[in-house]
Amino acid sequence: MSLIEPMILESSRIPPAQEAVEIVERKGLGHPDTICDAVMEAVAVQLAQAYLKTCGRVLHFNADKGMLVAGQVACRFGGGSVLAPMRLVMGDRATFEWKGKPLPVKEIAERAAYKWFKRHLPRIKPLKDLECQVELKPASEELRSVSERPREAVANDTSATVGYAPFTPTERLVFQVEQFLNGRAFKKEFPDTGEDVKVLAVRREKDLDVTVAMPFLAPLIRSESEYFKRKTAVGRVLTDFVTRKVGDRFSPRLFLNVLDQRGAGEAGAYLTVLGTSAEAGDSGEVGRGNRVCGIISLRRPASAEAAPGKNPVAHVGKIYNVLAQVLAEDIHRKVRGLQDVTVWITSQIGRPISSPQAVVVEVIPASGTTLAAVRPQIQREVQLAFSHMKSFCKALTRGLYGVC
Repeated sequence: MSLIEPMILESSRIPPAQEAVEIVERKGLGHPDTICDAVMEAVAVQLAQAYLKTCGRVLHFNADKGMLVAGQVACRFGGGSVLAPMRLVMGDRATFEWKGKPLPVKEIAERAAYKWFKRHLPRIKPLKDLECQVELKPASEELRSVSERPREAVANDTSATVGYAPFTPTERLVFQVEQFLNGRAFKKEFPDTGEDVKVLAVRREKDLDVTVAMPFLAPLIRSESEYFKRKTAVGRVLTDFVTRKVGDRFSPRLFLNVLDQRGAGEAGAYLTVLGTSAEAGDSGEVGRGNRVCGIISLRRPASAEAAPGKNPVAHVGKIYNVLAQVLAEDIHRKVRGLQDVTVWITSQIGRPISSPQAVVVEVIPASGTTLAAVRPQIQREVQLAFSHMKSFCKALTRGLYGVC
């Protein structure tokens, strides 16, 4: 492996937390886009494991094209029913045969999808509330050969990725709010709330507006008055959570389900039968959800690549996306005196995975820290990361790194 020589730059920007404006979003567990990302990543993990078990290596596949087509429901206070199921379309490419032996790609994909729903969104019943449509097809010979060459794994795409650390207080709060609302303790206190949580924070200097959308479960809400009573209770708990997290750093304002309208009946309340807007209101798609770091921070740099579902040993759109984030976090944690770290990694198709086209590290040193002082340690962290590429990709095949 050639020695990686990163370009290390001192940023001319101020730290993101000190900028006048931040806009940060997180799409929660039950959001249609997050469902697509998470399910296709589960499919990728199961395909990789099946290939390893049967063939001794991860064969060519990319399961990173997915769409959740919204269904139809009849929703009313105190009940509701599914009129038409959601449809999850799972597509792109896979290897269906190895040395004359057929591989059950369709069955693996369906099983992985239904297992994910059973674990994370158990109200959604396979075949009844959700149908899977597997559109994975065989790949071209050239791309298949990338995974089947006996030498070191090479990139199967030309790609550019980026990661950054640490989270700003605003970014951290957005992540924490969604985790809180979908956490076990909150759902125990409010079992009548769904998982399709969306959080958007807009910070202007010290003024922070946090807008939250979260459905209530129609079968457990018997009337409009009960809906607004429960919404008020959720608002109090959520306001207390946000206030405790921000302390005196910001002046927060909380907005919950702002489309609601008293007196409009079901039309004026955010109700779902199953806990996700995908049951009737909104479709989802891979790549429209959270970045690898778990949020969408609109004033930060972002990769155009969607990591979920991609091949964990050959597709740099996944490998470098996750690695850029992990490397940024490692550099910030291990190298003292850095306020902010951004890492870019680019690839050229056909180059070894361990030999990227470029690695660029941009840092904002703290007062009293010079770039010359931290440069050697940053170089070591980059070289260490790429020297462990095989074990890193192995961890990706097991789903040990979150991608959404």
